[in-house]
Amino acid sequence: MKIDVLTLFPEMFQSPFEESIFKRATDNNLVRLEIHNFRDFAHDKHHAVDDSPYGGGAGMLLKPEPLFEAVEDVLREDPTPAPVILLSPQGRSFNQEVARELAKHERLIIICGHYEGFDERVREHLATDEISIGDFVLTGGELAAMVVIDAVSRLIPGVLGSGESSQDDSHSNGLLEHPHYTRPPVFRGWGIPDVLLSGNHAQINRWRRKESLRRTLKRRPDMFEKIPLSKADRKLVDEILAEENTQG
Repeated sequence: MKIDVLTLFPEMFQSPFEESIFKRATDNNLVRLEIHNFRDFAHDKHHAVDDSPYGGGAGMLLKPEPLFEAVEDVLREDPTPAPVILLSPQGRSFNQEVARELAKHERLIIICGHYEGFDERVREHLATDEISIGDFVLTGGELAAMVVIDAVSRLIPGVLGSGESSQDDSHSNGLLEHPHYTRPPVFRGWGIPDVLLSGNHAQINRWRRKESLRRTLKRRPDMFEKIPLSKADRKLVDEILAEENTQG
């Protein structure tokens, strides 16, 4: 996958993507990240990319000309079709389902916002998608872009090195992930569930599924309501509720 990012602060992307999993992905040509400073497409002597809004009001808006020209230049260099994504609090909520959807593309073009937002013509005539990573305010879209890039990249086959790794993550199957334990088996008097030491993989898988259901039910009931439960899942949930009632 190729990812083009349009930003006013290209240096912000250097360190985060030169480490760990993403670094291996780029070294293995699984992901190609290109950063473009759209200030380079401002033509006045001050290289201004923002201006005050018509009708008055606080703050400044990103002008349309530099953004349109930057995207057009990127597509001229490489005409591979790609969604043009605005990172904005007005966009659709980013989640694992959206990450899977974006991971199917050969290429993404991501625009990082700043100031009070974009000239509306950018939203209406340039962008094809608009994404928000949450209901809070950031100084700019760079951190949001990093979140999207990381979440999408790890879904690309080969990036994690194991086809099962991303499948077991929280949210990947609609559930929070089950608890994990590693050595030592007893730490400061705290042990681990006996089933994990049993070597019985069928029982281990059952325990993991049950604990994923338990954790999601308790911590994210909003997620739990959307999960299509199998007959086996419903039996596990009945066990969980019975255990919770006993403990209560």
